[in-house]
Formats: sequence, C-alpha cells, structure tokens
Amino acid sequence: MERVAATERADWLQTANRMGFTFHHLGGDRYWDERAFYRFSLDEVEERIEGPSGELHAMCLDLVGEAVASDALMTRLAIPEERRDTIANSWAARAPSLYGRFDFSYDGHGPAKLLEYNADTPTSIFETALFQWQWLEDMIASGALPADSDQYNRLHDALVERMRAILTPGSLLHFASDAEHQEDRQTVRYLEDVARQAGLDPQFVAIDAIGLDGDGRFVDADGTIIGAIFKLYPWEDMLREPYAANLSGARALFLEPAWKAVLSNKAMLPLLWERHRGHPNLLPAAFADDATGVAEIGPRFARKPFFSREGWDIELVDGNAVERGPEGGYGAEGAIVQALAPLPDFDGARPVVGSWIVGDEPVAMSIREDDAAITRDLARFVPHVIG
Repeated sequence: MERVAATERADWLQTANRMGFTFHHLGGDRYWDERAFYRFSLDEVEERIEGPSGELHAMCLDLVGEAVASDALMTRLAIPEERRDTIANSWAARAPSLYGRFDFSYDGHGPAKLLEYNADTPTSIFETALFQWQWLEDMIASGALPADSDQYNRLHDALVERMRAILTPGSLLHFASDAEHQEDRQTVRYLEDVARQAGLDPQFVAIDAIGLDGDGRFVDADGTIIGAIFKLYPWEDMLREPYAANLSGARALFLEPAWKAVLSNKAMLPLLWERHRGHPNLLPAAFADDATGVAEIGPRFARKPFFSREGWDIELVDGNAVERGPEGGYGAEGAIVQALAPLPDFDGARPVVGSWIVGDEPVAMSIREDDAAITRDLARFVPHVIG
C-alpha cells in the first residue's frame, strides 16, 4: 500500500457534473480528490481486505442469530424492548440485505483492523461504484496509468445483480431519504438507476412524506402502498419514532432489513470480541461500563458512542494525549471502548479503508482520508488502483 501523488484530469469537474456527482465539494472543500491515489498489490487486496471481510461478515451474521434470541444481548445493544420482535421477525424471515461497508485501519503491514461496520445506511456508494472507476478508465486512456491497472471494484454490477435477486422484474421499489440533503438525495438517485438496470420500477418518496393508511400500511405521498422500500434512514432512529409500532404490521420489505440494527450499532464490537477473542482483524473492545474489560484494553483506546456517525462524539486516548471528534449529541444509549488502531499517516493524510459487502459477498473497496486522526464528514474520497 502506498499513496501516490497524481495530476488530476483537466476535465474531472465537467465529468463529475455530467455523471451527476454534484457533491464533489462539500462546504466549499474538496470531497473528491484525485491529486493522489492509493496503490495496492493484488495479494494485499485479496488476502488483507477481501478475504477478511467475508470472514467478518459471516461472524456478524452469527452474532445476529444469537442476539435476536437473547433479551440480555438485545438489552446490551440498546434495542427498545417493545421493538425486539420487529428485529427477531426480520431475521427469522431471512429478510434480504442489499449492502454494507466495513471500515478498516490498514497501513500495508499486518492485518487490517475493523473499526466499525456501517451495515445499515452507508453512503459514498456512487463515488465508489462509478466515479472512481471512471477515473481509472480515464487515467488508463490518457497513459497516466499502465494499461493493465485494475481496481477492486465490482460494486455497481453486484448491486444490480442483488436487486434483481431480491425483487422480481417490474416490482415497485420505493426509495426514501431526506429530499433536501444533497449527498443523500444523490446517493438515492444512483440507487434508483441501479434498480432500473435491474428491471425494477423505482419511485422516490421523501422520508417526511411517508404516511399510514387505515390498515396500518405505509404509503407514499400519493397514497400508494409501500411494499418494498430502500430507506436512507437508520434503524436506531426508526425504532424510536412514533410510527415504530407499525413497523412489524406494515408488511413491507425494508432495505436494509430490521436485523441490521444489530450490526450498525457499535455495541456489537465488544460482543464480537468476546466471541472471537484474538482474531487478527478484531480490536479488543469492551463496554464502557465494564471496568474489567476497559482495564484490559489499557491506556490507548477509542471511546465510541453506540450510534455515533462521521466521527461525532468519538474520543481517542493515547496515554495523556486526547483527541475528540465534533460534538453531535450521541451517547445517551451507551458507549464502547476499543483498543486504539491509529490510521496510518501518509504525509499528513490518514486513510480509512472501506470494504463493501453486497448480499454476503465482499465486492469493492473505497478510501476516505482526513488530516485528523478521526475521520469526519468532510473527509476526502481518494481513488485506488491495483498494480
């Protein structure tokens, strides 16, 4: 693994706008940044990222099966008692999953270390699946990269195949997000296009426009019953909304399914560690209220709220040195402590490696880098290459 300085394409901005990548800058700062790329060997990708991702995903599924059968574990995961049947029923029905993303700390030496599993609502999917692939093709065409250069990235095709496997051709699939949030809306637009390519009929509905009919079924703004929906809205919030009591009786297929609430929760990290202590891709982890477990981890650790996102309310402690992420109001449900695995430092750039799962298969990689030790919402997306 190495970070390579590169000359950006002269027309990259026009290409981004043409492809619908409208959030290439966020808050005036670059989000997409091709002034560098990360280069990996094929063995690194296959043995250090792809292989471990498949193994970790299987371990996660085993944990879900155990958790839904245990009130003690559901309590530990801060799943509301009155909503536990919703999760258990979705698991018993083997409700299908579309995708998720592992985040790793990896520096090219030793095993990748799991930081968290974005199992429910991961974004950066358009730029992973399409725009970094377009970058690769353009760089090869211009001679800036060798003709045999490759990328660990079959995300787009895998998503099309998975949607086709989940729903029959012609099926109506609703897509929901915050209609005013640019990145979320564009992410959902991309997935709507994936659905079209899979032969489905996509229909967008703003999250706040979803209602209930007299039979307790979810409906869109036109009153059409929602039978299947991709929602860019996290289960930890859905389970606590006023309409949560209607989730089980709505008879809707949700993407992601309710059982993903177990895995999109950082409380699953100490549970994984308890069951697979010493696994090379796991970091020692404990619940913050477990004094013995925390003491075993020692003075170098990350403290993470169960439901934190984009670095909010995360604290990195390295002896007397403490770094805190932005305040986001997370932490009421609890926190975990995880052994510190600092992101590598490539001349001030600190990359986190994302490994994408579609269905049950690892299919792609993405990299976001920040100048700080905690990856935040404005971290840059940087392409990668194999070769």
